[in-house]
Amino acid sequence: MENNLKFIDPHVHMTSRTTDDYENMAAAGVVAIIEPSFWLGQPRTQVGSFQDYYSSLVGWEPFRASQFGIKHYCTIGLNSKEANNEALAEQVIELLPLYLFKENVVAVGEIGYDDQTPAEDKYFRLQLEMAKEFNMVVQVHTPHRDKKAGTIKSMEVCLEHGLDPSMVVIDHNNEETVKDVLDRGFHAAFTIYPKTKMGNERMVEVVKRFGSERIIVDSSADWGVSDPLAVPKTASLMLKKGIDREAVHKTCYQNALDVFGKSGKMKEEHWEKQAGIDQRELYQDNSVLRGQQPRVDSEKIV
Repeated sequence: MENNLKFIDPHVHMTSRTTDDYENMAAAGVVAIIEPSFWLGQPRTQVGSFQDYYSSLVGWEPFRASQFGIKHYCTIGLNSKEANNEALAEQVIELLPLYLFKENVVAVGEIGYDDQTPAEDKYFRLQLEMAKEFNMVVQVHTPHRDKKAGTIKSMEVCLEHGLDPSMVVIDHNNEETVKDVLDRGFHAAFTIYPKTKMGNERMVEVVKRFGSERIIVDSSADWGVSDPLAVPKTASLMLKKGIDREAVHKTCYQNALDVFGKSGKMKEEHWEKQAGIDQRELYQDNSVLRGQQPRVDSEKIV
């Protein structure tokens, strides 16, 4: 843990990761994560697939994270890519309210645009209205193609629907979009990838130029080439490059807690006051250990 800093990764798809990743993240100082619902790589063909996936984000995955001392939260939404299957999207929209009030769901997300099609626009707007109705934070996926135009459009649509920018996290930013996002009062999150999108060297320069207000570092680690240790690694590089500790703390921990904490469901006490790990615990009679010796912290022994 770099200088005893703690980290939150507010965008990481742990469903696609292994228990080794959880162990390594915990060892690096990650205390809490947010897992946005997203496209799994293989298109889903029926609403039951979404239902089972959302159920895992509010059930199995929080348990799996807890077995390694990490507090798990998630965001629930219909992702932009699969919004283009309108017959299925209609059913998913009906499903969402069943999950948005679960105890670890801290936002509607990740939602937004992929190819910026009319269908994507329709379901983005429907979910913004849902977030507005339920007074929820929104996590926006900005398109990887035509990013600047798509990012600006995403913000304009949020404002058109009357959302408070302080309740919206615009993710997948880069040097081309960050000023527009900050100038409009939104939170600017950056996904740090090993070789593409934002690298941690570039992230250091962004913080040097724009400061630490409303800027958030995350990994977006998933089933592709990505790094679940991107947040602590970027924090370490920031410190080495002369960025002060407080700015590192804000961009790699506090800013995420401040915005997603507006849900009322994400609180520092959840990980600061939690009991030690007890890997004897089961979830629906299942264990992560596969017969191995459980870790049992002394304060959990009864």
